[in-house]
Amino acid sequence: MASKKIKVGFESYDISYEILNPKCENAILFLHGWGANKEIMKKAFGAHLTNFCHIYVDMPGFGASSINSPLKTKDYAKIIRAFIAELSTKPAIIAGHSFGGKVATLLEPANLVLLSSAGIVEKKPLSVRFKIAVFKLFKLLGFGKFYRLFASKDVSGMSRIMYETLKNVVDEDFSSKFKNFKNKALIFWGKNDRATSLKSGEKIHKFIKNSEFFPLEGDHFFFLLHAKFISQTIEDGMGVDTMVDIDLQEDSGIEEIR
Repeated sequence: MASKKIKVGFESYDISYEILNPKCENAILFLHGWGANKEIMKKAFGAHLTNFCHIYVDMPGFGASSINSPLKTKDYAKIIRAFIAELSTKPAIIAGHSFGGKVATLLEPANLVLLSSAGIVEKKPLSVRFKIAVFKLFKLLGFGKFYRLFASKDVSGMSRIMYETLKNVVDEDFSSKFKNFKNKALIFWGKNDRATSLKSGEKIHKFIKNSEFFPLEGDHFFFLLHAKFISQTIEDGMGVDTMVDIDLQEDSGIEEIR
């Protein structure tokens, strides 16, 4: 495991990462989902894609990577873009699970792999909508510091910075981002996914014109069961002879982090 200090705007981030098969010419970058880290991606894919250099990274606030203030998805994309610029081998493929799928999409790689990606806003259950409404009322009255009383079990141990970050990214509608993605995409999804429904995957497949869609058995972490199939599909569907590095020019839609 290694670490790079990445400076973006006025902020610096210690980004933890690990590289496998460093001598391979073609590289694939793996971006984990919310609440996870690089280890789950390495557990799934570390033994596969042996002809590729694997780059596993902890995004800011996860694993061993630092975070200084609440971020938005476009901020994560800018930080990861800066991280990629520091690497000797640039990834031609970027694979993102859940929240990582949104970040990967913003990076506009030549070859995109989405694993039950977030980005399609789904209607929340009535109980959740009620809790959100009550919290907003408490915050308006000056009791926002009691946010933990309204947080789900999934976020009850989360720091305030990460909780604010989650609020920034959880309801982002990426429909237009998917529609505007013009490169090749392979989309894999868990048929029994309750975090990002199969219907969301079908919508993303419809939005990204140059994409293939593979519904597989399993839940939100289905890729742990199907890493071999996913890896083989990547090798077959994204030939190394067609690969080019991602554009490392700054996205004009990404604001400077202050």
